[in-house]
Amino acid sequence: MNNIQLSYNIERRDFSRAGEASSNIKKALRQLGVNSATIRRVAVATYEAEMNIIIHSEGGTIGVTVDVDKIRIDAKDTGPGIENIEMAMKEGYSTATSEVRELGFGAGMGLPNMKRCADEFSIESSKGNPTKVSIIIYQ
Repeated sequence: MNNIQLSYNIERRDFSRAGEASSNIKKALRQLGVNSATIRRVAVATYEAEMNIIIHSEGGTIGVTVDVDKIRIDAKDTGPGIENIEMAMKEGYSTATSEVRELGFGAGMGLPNMKRCADEFSIESSKGNPTKVSIIIYQ
């Protein structure tokens, strides 16, 4: 199989479409015959990335590349960046507003859940700059 690429634009604060990209990615992987355990890991990781972009950034993109042996997820936003990545990686740590928490989001599990689903995980960010998360899941 040649690699397949999917790309989704994620709008800031677009809670009405929250989960749409990860749901579409899940459907596409099912159609490609990817095993259910891998689909679940990809779905969780892309959902968490999507929600982080909606909640914390000015918008961004999620790209997925499906290869024979792995699936790569690249989530990139347009800022404002993460001031302290080490803190952001701690379960339960969140900078979400009370408004976002009242909607049921912002529990501080996004980045830890992404890392838990990944075979390889990297994050690049700093205050005032875009955040880039790369996740590789082997099939």
